[in-house]
Amino acid sequence: MSEEILINVTPQETRVAVVENGVLQELYIERARQRGIVGNIYKGKVVRILPGMQAAFVDIGLERTAFLHASDIRSPSVPENGAGAVPPIHELLQDGQEIIVQVLKDPMGTKGARLTMQITLPARYLVFLPYSRHIGISQKIGDEATRERLRELVKSAIPEAAEEGGYILRTLAETATEEEIETDVRYLRRVWTVCQERIRSAAARGLIHEDLPLALRAMRDLVRANVEKIRIDSREIYTRAIDFGIEFIPEIADRIEHYPGERPIFDLYSVEDEIEKALDRKVLLKSGGYLVLDQTEAMTTIDVNTGAYVGHRNLEETLFKTNLEAAQAIARQLRLRNLGGMIIVDFIDMTEAEHKRQVLRALDRALARDRTKVTLTEMSSLGLVELTRKRTRESLEHVLCQPCPVCEGRGMVKTPQTVCFEIFREILREARQYGADEYLVLAAQPVIDVLLDEESGSFVKLQEFIGKSIQLKVEPSYTQEQYDVVLM
Repeated sequence: MSEEILINVTPQETRVAVVENGVLQELYIERARQRGIVGNIYKGKVVRILPGMQAAFVDIGLERTAFLHASDIRSPSVPENGAGAVPPIHELLQDGQEIIVQVLKDPMGTKGARLTMQITLPARYLVFLPYSRHIGISQKIGDEATRERLRELVKSAIPEAAEEGGYILRTLAETATEEEIETDVRYLRRVWTVCQERIRSAAARGLIHEDLPLALRAMRDLVRANVEKIRIDSREIYTRAIDFGIEFIPEIADRIEHYPGERPIFDLYSVEDEIEKALDRKVLLKSGGYLVLDQTEAMTTIDVNTGAYVGHRNLEETLFKTNLEAAQAIARQLRLRNLGGMIIVDFIDMTEAEHKRQVLRALDRALARDRTKVTLTEMSSLGLVELTRKRTRESLEHVLCQPCPVCEGRGMVKTPQTVCFEIFREILREARQYGADEYLVLAAQPVIDVLLDEESGSFVKLQEFIGKSIQLKVEPSYTQEQYDVVLM
């Protein structure tokens, strides 16, 4: 499958779209005022240790303190790769201690950034581990002969004078040449040398190393053999991308293009329209079925429905075909919306065990193309599939949207009739506690309409009961749930 990467740059934000066979698959957004900090290295200061959680809060100069778990602490007493028991946190850190940390996850919602002391520096084919001697290889490279060849290439590329430093070979390294591996090693050691100099001179809460801007990160992390073009609509970023490509990724330099067209670059493949659709709860399927996606604090749920699809043979075949199509659409939506954490998929119930296995296999194959780690479980007897997707940045919805100020994220508002009854109760309370000659009710138009129409009889009886007049006034700026009862 051929891919194109479109990079749209404005002074306010950079957006990267991964388009596969003309269809938007992934979207990355980085705003100048809200740039992500994953991969950044800081000199932090421990401000609070939480023995009960085996964690510490670390001040790295952000609005909220960041979170560091004991298992992410670099210490001779902490086993590598999570093997063995981790010592108590108070044996590893002390209040006020200065430590070098790297951001694993951006701050999300009310949570601070997640940190680690296991520093890593990524390049095109390799990830450098400054404090380790380990050489690891991506699990996606399955051929044992290739794995051994790559391991030997890295060993021969490491300078003889190097006293420390391990490497992990990324999936892209499967076809890398000896020269490309050596280029990555030189680049990473150069970056780490600069970091060491800054570590010695930086004050607490200081930034040691900042990851590349989104446009260059996209070239480093997203460009694979099937990427035909990288189109950039900014002359300045295009020039930087060419220089970066020639120095670090020479094989893709000729695929980088400047897009000077008057038509916005994202209009080439209707990317703007796809972004709008990705903010909807409902996703239509070609067959007539649809998905409903709901994000909550705890998890994301995806419901599969047949909708208008009635099939051509029988009910079981209809359900099976809808679920197969849904499996492909779900994998794409997870990537496009960048949904992470726990995800529950409610497929339509099928009776045949073979159909269930085929749907699960189809979902597994579709998820295999995801760059982010996804763990999939078996389908339950109720047709539910539980999966987890690693979360390192905010979802598309959380980047582009905010909770509705009217419903405050509930997705529902009280009906005008419910608000009317609340107003009645409020007037009764006021009448019992305070003496007033008259009352004025300020509310939204739909609420006033119900008071004067459907609930007009109850409104008259209330005035007779309290023996006072009640005036009604529409307040255009009020939402449907807002009202005020004023004593006159």
